Amino acid sequence: MATNLVNLEAVGKVYGTRALLDGVSLGVSEGDRIGVVGRNGDGKTTLVRILAKLEPADDGRVTHAGGLRLGVLTQHDSLDPAATVRHEVIGDMADHEWAGNARVRDILTGLFGGLDMPGFPQGLDTVIGPLSGGERRRIALAKLLIAEQDLIVLDEPTNHLDVEGIAWLAGHLRARRSALVCVTHDRWFLDQVCTRMWDVQRGTVHEYEGGYSDYVFARAERERIAATEEAKRQNLVRKELAWLRRGAPARTSKPRFRVEAANELIADVPPPRDSAELMKFANSRLGKTVFDLEDVTVQAGPKVLLKHLTWQLGPGDRIGLVGVNGAGKTSLLRALADAARSGGEKQPAAGRIKVGRTVRLAYLSQEVAELDPAWRVLEAVERVRSRVDLGKGREMSASQLCERFGFGKDKQWTPVGDLSGGERRRLQILRLLMDEPNVLFMDEPTNDLDIETLTQLEDLLDGWPGSLVVISHDRYFVERTTDRVHALLGDGTLRMLPRGLDEYLERRERLRQATTAPGAPAAAPAGQAARPAAKPAAKPAALSRAAQKELQRIERRLERIEERQAVLHAEMAEHATDFEKVAGLDAELRELTDERDDLETRWLELAEEG
Repeated sequence: MATNLVNLEAVGKVYGTRALLDGVSLGVSEGDRIGVVGRNGDGKTTLVRILAKLEPADDGRVTHAGGLRLGVLTQHDSLDPAATVRHEVIGDMADHEWAGNARVRDILTGLFGGLDMPGFPQGLDTVIGPLSGGERRRIALAKLLIAEQDLIVLDEPTNHLDVEGIAWLAGHLRARRSALVCVTHDRWFLDQVCTRMWDVQRGTVHEYEGGYSDYVFARAERERIAATEEAKRQNLVRKELAWLRRGAPARTSKPRFRVEAANELIADVPPPRDSAELMKFANSRLGKTVFDLEDVTVQAGPKVLLKHLTWQLGPGDRIGLVGVNGAGKTSLLRALADAARSGGEKQPAAGRIKVGRTVRLAYLSQEVAELDPAWRVLEAVERVRSRVDLGKGREMSASQLCERFGFGKDKQWTPVGDLSGGERRRLQILRLLMDEPNVLFMDEPTNDLDIETLTQLEDLLDGWPGSLVVISHDRYFVERTTDRVHALLGDGTLRMLPRGLDEYLERRERLRQATTAPGAPAAAPAGQAARPAAKPAAKPAALSRAAQKELQRIERRLERIEERQAVLHAEMAEHATDFEKVAGLDAELRELTDERDDLETRWLELAEEG
């Protein structure tokens, strides 16, 4: 029988007149891996801080097992700014001692890219004080993971980690024996790591078995049976469940919930997006040209981030942009935005960006735009527009859209200056959507947003007819809102990845292995740009440009094949009883499949050469 590590008995906590926790009783046992979810402000962080005895409860009792070894990662580290990384992470271990420890080697490689910590000026002997918040966060996480723990409590551990770093952390936590309690909005991470879920809602905590997928199903079942006034939220949960069951194969290959019951629940739920209808509407709003890039070079100061880039963003395209930090994702979006806002006058260092005449761009940057703190929430939205057309006949007032984003009737009269960081982020997204753009750039849109708000945003984007580019380390959000993934691998190129984020992680791992081989330059740490390998001197630039153009041609053909395959599947279903018709459609489908296989093989050959 598993040993009980922590017990909470009838715990209560009140802030002002609001009860964040009201008579909550919970337990954590050996082997538990618990994910904590809930809306911002409902008490997730307060719950785990009380559990870890970092702050007292107003009522009830918290008990820890005798000799409990507890490690806690809070949102604000307590590192000594005058100390070195070695002192904080390795402590007094001798070099031969920590270098011979497999766990230490794995953690340093996973979080920093190697034992010599490339990217840090003096490696392990770098002083902590001048480092960025993201670098300090990884140091605090490494310090915690290296120690032996019975229970690890993590508050937003994926902040400042890129896709690769998050994937490593998920694998590391699955392999540990330590129990885990984790607050995070990263739904992919929750599904990969957690075996139980705590949902903090209005002073109470609901417990669910399994990861995020199981939690979505169980919550939908619970709300359906209860048949409460939460009908709108239930529909969103059912829609997200449909995505989980119909989405990426990797997510649904080993479902732990009851498949038959899940399929019955979503039988009448359509796919999240009608891609053909959205594409038709996007063409009518945007025409044929959105952004065409020809032989473009993107720089940040003197540093060249992208070179000889030939790429096209078309009407209705939904692109996820991933890559190591510093590879140029944000710089690429800024270059496109500069060209759009200047009417094509402002161009990159080399090459040309052609902007469609009808492009109406909205750009959600990582910085929260400053608003007059005296404005009320509804006033800040109505100053943009009082009503908004969300496409496909969906029109909303400013007040209705505020409610969709968690600003109830009372909250709409709150001064902007009294909002939290997450609420300001929500308001920033609201104002952008109210301006009715037909091209939307989103740079880390999930920062500071809770899961319910993310679900609302995804639902709005499902019916939004325009071109969308998303930069995010939130794998779930990228897969949920986009149709294709392009990657910047730190070598000056932009590449489409037919297999999405799985392929990105595989490529990064191959790059890491290649650059850590004897005589090769050190690999970049998770979250930092890889040092591009030098091109062979004998290879002319013209060949590289020719290969790039062929890659673009193949990508466009692959898109057309995918669209045609979808049409053929629909026609086969429609004419299921007409065997002669179905046979002809099936023959065309097989030909397209063979052509697609050949094109993907050629694409991979060119990508490897590049």
